Amino acid sequence: MAWFTVLGREACRWAGLGLDLLCPPRCAFCGSESVDQHAGDGTVAGPAAPVVCGACAAVLSRDVSRCRICGTANAGGSCRHCPGGARDWDGLVVLASYADEVRDAVILAKRPGGEARAAGLAALLVRKHAAMLAGWAIDVVVPVPMHWMRRAARGTSAADELARGVAAGLGLPYRRLLRRCRATPMQNELPFAARRGNVRDAFRAAGGVGGRRVLIVDDVTTTGATLAECRRALIAAGAAAVFAAAVARADRGGSPS
Repeated sequence: MAWFTVLGREACRWAGLGLDLLCPPRCAFCGSESVDQHAGDGTVAGPAAPVVCGACAAVLSRDVSRCRICGTANAGGSCRHCPGGARDWDGLVVLASYADEVRDAVILAKRPGGEARAAGLAALLVRKHAAMLAGWAIDVVVPVPMHWMRRAARGTSAADELARGVAAGLGLPYRRLLRRCRATPMQNELPFAARRGNVRDAFRAAGGVGGRRVLIVDDVTTTGATLAECRRALIAAGAAAVFAAAVARADRGGSPS
């Protein structure tokens, strides 16, 4: 590497440190100043991720014990839904239950201007499940796609921003290898029994999936119907394995995913 390239990078680094001294970085969620982004206090930060203070990181990452396949809350015991049953994905990780501060953070991340919060949630998700995600040997990170009409109306896609953050945290490529080929009613507006039918055949996989181990990312999962249908499209296109990650799981009293 040429000496002037090294010098340029060091100059940028020192300039960034100077800006942090003048204008200390603030937590993406509570707005508190974080003096040392790399202190051993639970603070999460990275080259492309906003700061999440230790207090917010602790609150947003707190969760119950879950099955590592379907994500069902199982209080540390064995999952009664997975053994012998057809799996909707090869593994699922979530940051926390969809309630209280986590619900508020997800709602804010969905809005225009919520990109910093989405990136912060993604960083927390990667940190919490770093060992499992590494063990899955993922090749590519893919967001659950939003239909273009809904995206145009909303102005942003939380799943896209979350997937970018997860990919950056894992050092993996981010690709839009899925597309939503028809508009569907919002899943949270439908009864649980109608959700799988609502998204049936709603997704198509693009080229470049064959033989790859894919991680699909969404903001919230409840019945798992959307993630399962995304997996079905990816497997049909030749994916070797499909794992899933969501910021939050809306628990339903132990119901199967």
